[in-house]
Amino acid sequence: MISVRKSRSADLPTMFTIWHEAVRATHTFLTDADIEFFATQVRDLYLPSQPFWVAVGNSDEPLGFMGMTDATIDSLFVHPAQHGRGIGTALVTHAASRADELMVDVNEQNEGACAFYRKLGFRQIGRSELDPSGKPFPILHLVRSRSGPGAS
Repeated sequence: MISVRKSRSADLPTMFTIWHEAVRATHTFLTDADIEFFATQVRDLYLPSQPFWVAVGNSDEPLGFMGMTDATIDSLFVHPAQHGRGIGTALVTHAASRADELMVDVNEQNEGACAFYRKLGFRQIGRSELDPSGKPFPILHLVRSRSGPGAS
């Protein structure tokens, strides 16, 4: 059984591992240098900066996590060993319970994530050539209305 709770400071090392393993598995367009650039930011600045929503199993150990600001999903990562088990969907369902319309940005080159969000009813409303760090990794801007396809 999957449940969603707020993150705790004790979750941070596991959350970083989830991020790192998920990026290695899904962001095949990134070089090792790119991953290390982002890893420092994620570990030292992003993860400690705010609470996250954490998907946990019966052992209360994080399996995935989501950052959310208002109606925007800032980040969503699931450990690759847990892909396809409903964890990402549980996190998006939790997000949808908090906002009528959800927005998310996703790397265009992350085909699995693009397919995941489309399956859940997100549609593209824009595209940026560069990621927020100014790197040449195109970003798709997606939105989903509660009343739209796949909405809960």
